Amino acid sequence: MDKLNSITTKEGELILDSHKLNYHYDRIESWENGERIAPVTVDMALTRACGAMCSFCYAMVQESQERTNIKEKEALNLLDDFAEIGVKGVSLISDGESTLSKSYVPFIQHAKKVGVDIANATNGWEWGEDKVEQVLPFLKWVRFTVAAGTPESYSKIMFKGSDHTHVFDRAMKNIKYAVELKRKKKLDVTLGIQMVLMPEFKDEIIPFAKLALNLGVDYGVIKHCSDDEFGTLGVNYEKYEDLYDTLKEAEKLSNDNTKIIVKWEKIKAGGKPSYNRFYGPQFLLQISGSGLVAPSGMFFNARYSKFHMGNFCDERFIDIFKSDRYTEIMNYLASEYFDAQTMMGTLPIQHYVSEALDNHAKNIKKIQKSEDVEPLHVNFL
Repeated sequence: MDKLNSITTKEGELILDSHKLNYHYDRIESWENGERIAPVTVDMALTRACGAMCSFCYAMVQESQERTNIKEKEALNLLDDFAEIGVKGVSLISDGESTLSKSYVPFIQHAKKVGVDIANATNGWEWGEDKVEQVLPFLKWVRFTVAAGTPESYSKIMFKGSDHTHVFDRAMKNIKYAVELKRKKKLDVTLGIQMVLMPEFKDEIIPFAKLALNLGVDYGVIKHCSDDEFGTLGVNYEKYEDLYDTLKEAEKLSNDNTKIIVKWEKIKAGGKPSYNRFYGPQFLLQISGSGLVAPSGMFFNARYSKFHMGNFCDERFIDIFKSDRYTEIMNYLASEYFDAQTMMGTLPIQHYVSEALDNHAKNIKKIQKSEDVEPLHVNFL
């Protein structure tokens, strides 16, 4: 692992701008042998509902799934299936605000019971003290979406012009409570805030970094904004370069308690991957808050129905995973007939993994089995 892509915190090495495939080399070997492999990580949501209207949110272009009500039994069965096939980590992110689901607390607690690492990204609005106390001891990490460092800009970006700054205050209150609870109970959980940076948000970079320090979270991360292949969100990737100096200034604000991290690899990628074949979903699968199982969130929209593998609310996930359709779709994405540069959106969650696997397959840069001490959150690729 390139140490330039990681930082050291009080709790250990934190890798946010690369991958952790070299700590799962057994899956690499099975993949090379053409075997069916279980994803190391599944990124998913328990609902498609969300109270925010973030201007940077890729879920805006993922519309069209019909089912939105995932029952508790269906969610817990999903975890049982994950445990059986060997999924190691589940991140509640995807295309909905999972804290709104009635299954949220039991899902997180059950994950721990069956031996699957669990984590969550949330806007924090519905993450009150009672809910925090029920889930924080079970989570490996929590990352709060904080669009800007000031209440006014936060509200504008996450409500598209609304002046509801009270949600900023509510989110900050809940984040501070989580930070205090972690320290009080000495919980083994990493807390961070994340800014999805569009070039027009440049004036919020430094205020965001200062807010992270004031909150006392473990890190504040600044990342690129993904767009679909039609440019629906209007991200101008050429303008990121104008922000480099400000981003470096933000990183220098890091202190012993809080690290400011810029995802340079994706920001410098220019909106286009270096690879054509899409190997990543075999290792990092995504599931919609509608229950839809698809290789990547890039394909949740109904126009990509040929990549839809099934819905775990209608049939057990383990049966979807073992189906011929699952294999056929994964093989197609990894074939010469699919082009990641033109047939999908920009820089998906599987980007780091896909790039590394592509370089490995082409003998450009082989993934080496790591003998190092495992980094934080090793089961989240």
